[in-house]
Amino acid sequence: MHAISPQFPEPRLAPESQPDGHHERILCAAIDLLRQTDCLLQSVDSTTYSAAVPVAFNGSIGGHVRHCLDHFLCLLRGFDSGLIDYDLRDRDERLERDPDFARTLVEALRMDLQQLDADLLDSPIQTRCEVSYRRGNSPCSASSLGRELAYAIAHGIHHFALIAILARLQGVQIADGFGIAPSTLAHLRDSNAVTTTP
Repeated sequence: MHAISPQFPEPRLAPESQPDGHHERILCAAIDLLRQTDCLLQSVDSTTYSAAVPVAFNGSIGGHVRHCLDHFLCLLRGFDSGLIDYDLRDRDERLERDPDFARTLVEALRMDLQQLDADLLDSPIQTRCEVSYRRGNSPCSASSLGRELAYAIAHGIHHFALIAILARLQGVQIADGFGIAPSTLAHLRDSNAVTTTP
């Protein structure tokens, strides 16, 4: 049986020292998500990582990781051009097959985010994403870099939930909390505190 580390990587900033600013919090969350991704990539072998699971529509852990990283790539590229086009994803199959190759991209993305000035998250930006099954052009929307980064985080967490299912179907142990939304974890902690308080 394979095992994924039972502990998430340490966050960039300890909770008691995290800045009050919303932008810094978003950046820290994105970096932490990438660290969780790196932890996953270090802990699963390439066979399990790339295996198509029939009961899950032939999805693979690697396919979901690639999909999430594509969104971060689109976001950072779009910041330079003023348009984040989620329809123009790389879909590089190497990211689906090779955990080490994926780790290289994760590290590059993490470094880019660490060097990003948090004040830039207020920057206005256009986004393009196909959301309709009807024929026609993908709609564009006005947004901000911070909002899109928050979207990439939430999108990644939801795919982590699918990764957790795929991993467990293959006998891989997943850390508690992996793929669970932060708001859900906070709710569970608060509920537990209420129910255990005399």
